[in-house]
Amino acid sequence: MIVRNKPRIWELAFALRGSVVPHIAGPLLSLVLIAGALVWLEQSYHPLPAIDATPFTVFGIALSLFLGFRNNAAYDRWWEARRLWGGLLADLRSFAREARLFVQDEPLRREMLEVALSFLHLHRASLRRRTEAIEDGLAEFRDAAHPPDAALDRLGQLMAGALARGAIDGFGARTLSARLSSMALQQAGCERIAGTPLPFVYSLLIYRTTYLYCLMLPLALIGAAGWLTPLFVGVAAYVFLGLAEVSEELSQPFGDNVNALPLDAICRAAEISLAPHLGQQAPAPLLPKDFHLT
Repeated sequence: MIVRNKPRIWELAFALRGSVVPHIAGPLLSLVLIAGALVWLEQSYHPLPAIDATPFTVFGIALSLFLGFRNNAAYDRWWEARRLWGGLLADLRSFAREARLFVQDEPLRREMLEVALSFLHLHRASLRRRTEAIEDGLAEFRDAAHPPDAALDRLGQLMAGALARGAIDGFGARTLSARLSSMALQQAGCERIAGTPLPFVYSLLIYRTTYLYCLMLPLALIGAAGWLTPLFVGVAAYVFLGLAEVSEELSQPFGDNVNALPLDAICRAAEISLAPHLGQQAPAPLLPKDFHLT
């Protein structure tokens, strides 16, 4: 996620970190060159038909509305994912306080908190498809079919064993089990978002329509704009292709792009919160590098 103050007026033209320009530079340049070639062709041989700009105005408004709808859908996914991870962090903090209240066995409580923290790291790795890069401290669950579920199952086993031995009373076990269920619910919500992308037909229609619009636009501008036509086509292509690319990135909140959620920083916040309960020194919070918080 990009973390920076609002750019100053002279930074707007040069701020590339977090911008979609590197992703659309190739198609954008191609459309500008095609527009320039059409201008040269028209001024040299006059083979192109003169088209009124009114249909393109209506076409552009319709395309803008559809892009706005898709952008809203993508942002809803991004924001829901952030809320789910905020809920996970809150659940983990509450679990630590509840464990201190109901679990008097210090080694058992410590093991439960370590497994809960392991679950969060495993969940992050699973969402990012990086299960093979699990930290050494989580190796106990590495060979499981679904490592995050294995960690939650281990927590359930620890609570069941503690209840059977009388180390936790029935009310404490019920409270901790409810917290575990809440964590599982937040986990399932994240997996639903990660496993259900925006319908492909949206992307197909958006990109086809955008390219069609930008390729036909010079026909309406050549007569009035002349050699300024490539500039106007470039501006229109930047807006439409840029919005489409923004929607693509926001629709993948757990991905590797710079606008994805800072899952590493959220996991570090959980480590900081649980450090006092584990008798450890809290690590330093993660800070953005080149305005990018991972």
